[in-house]
Amino acid sequence: MPRHHAEPALRLDRADAVPLTVQLAAALRAAMSDGSLVPGERLPSSRTLAAQLAVSRTVVTDAYQQLYAEGWLEGRHGSGTFVAPGAAPAPVERGPIEPAWRTAAARGGGTARHEHRPSRTELRERGLIDLRPGAPWVHAVDRAAWRRAWRHAADLPHDDDPDPRGLPRLRGLLADHLRRARGIAVGPENILVTRGTGNGLDLTGAALIAPGDRAGVEEPGYGKARTVLAARGARIVPCPVDGDGLVTDGLPRDLGLVYTTPAHQYPLGGRLPVPRRERLIAWARETGAVVVEDDYDAEFRYDVAPLPALYGMDPGRVVLLGTLSKTLTPDLGIGWIVAEPDLVEHLARVRHGLTDRTPGAVQAATALLLERGDLDRHLRRMRLEYARRRALVIEHLGPRLTGDTAGLHAMLPLPAEAVAPVVAEAAAHGVIVDDTGRTSHAEPTVHGLVLGYGSAHPADLRRGCASLAAILDRRLGPA
Repeated sequence: MPRHHAEPALRLDRADAVPLTVQLAAALRAAMSDGSLVPGERLPSSRTLAAQLAVSRTVVTDAYQQLYAEGWLEGRHGSGTFVAPGAAPAPVERGPIEPAWRTAAARGGGTARHEHRPSRTELRERGLIDLRPGAPWVHAVDRAAWRRAWRHAADLPHDDDPDPRGLPRLRGLLADHLRRARGIAVGPENILVTRGTGNGLDLTGAALIAPGDRAGVEEPGYGKARTVLAARGARIVPCPVDGDGLVTDGLPRDLGLVYTTPAHQYPLGGRLPVPRRERLIAWARETGAVVVEDDYDAEFRYDVAPLPALYGMDPGRVVLLGTLSKTLTPDLGIGWIVAEPDLVEHLARVRHGLTDRTPGAVQAATALLLERGDLDRHLRRMRLEYARRRALVIEHLGPRLTGDTAGLHAMLPLPAEAVAPVVAEAAAHGVIVDDTGRTSHAEPTVHGLVLGYGSAHPADLRRGCASLAAILDRRLGPA
């Protein structure tokens, strides 16, 4: 039996005409009836409980004796007083009352929007090959560098008044990283450290969106961006995309904000051409809208030259979001907002009011990874690794693919009627894939599979692509 004893929440009322012994026996009886005290659980000694309740020991011993007689308690020689095995709570008949959280979630549409998705670990444990997009190959992280960074973070003193903008040292290192990796000339004053892209978008929405404001999101596009902005009160306006990215001609002129992924559009994979970038900036200047640039997959590109970040084209009209989740690991939980200094200060004030912050230890560990060059070395290794993976996918599915010039996923267009059968047959063969239905605001207008090649083991990736190619050949004929 466990050596600890239960500490039931008991309340006695000295002003009540009912004797304290009777009150205590009734309170213990109620605790055993409702399951607060369970069969086999040890009760405090009469001396201990009397001290806790500030009553005489006689009150407790008399109450215990009454419950012994009724069969609620049993004594074990030398061990103490225990709830008897037969003192289980009686089943309670309940009407069809929905839990409050479920009612509230249904009212907000949460249960409809957020269906359960098995984790990648769960799929691996079941022996399945996961080709869903959105995750990097985390097993290539330099373990020595990782341990060194966290030891360094653990040795630093705690900050009793953390800066909502982030550690100054890290902001300076991130500014240098963005200059080298993305060609963006910024300083620490332009950067606010976040917990990732979702956190950055949420803070941007909290700072810039009033309830009822219209916010444009790519269609099809990143579903979580719609969720985050809608949670901040925005009315979501789907904005069409094509194989090159956001269609800038015809953007509504009453948008307060538009969210876009110009480096590698999710899910179609387009890279927004320079003329469209220029038209998007011109539209923002004319309408007064803010462009939120999610620098999704910008670190990884293949056979193509880098394109300038939208932020560099007009810092006054663009807010840039970035993260190390794909570059390094989602476990790190670090990202950034790049904006004009005045907006960074406004975002910091909003963040402080929301009691939102990025943990100092995470920031300190990231700073050391940047400072020692560990992150740059990892990025160079992963560019080669993902290029090999992309080549493997192209080997099996190349003629069918689009949007594979950057990032960690590619698009595989399919006839609308073929999508569900292909997904089902792939699953039957142990290969889990995503279709474009999850990326659409309403009924999908683009149909196909979104294939991620970042997180699967290379051998599994090869088997999964070969299996998928065979399924497509059977159903659609050779490419």
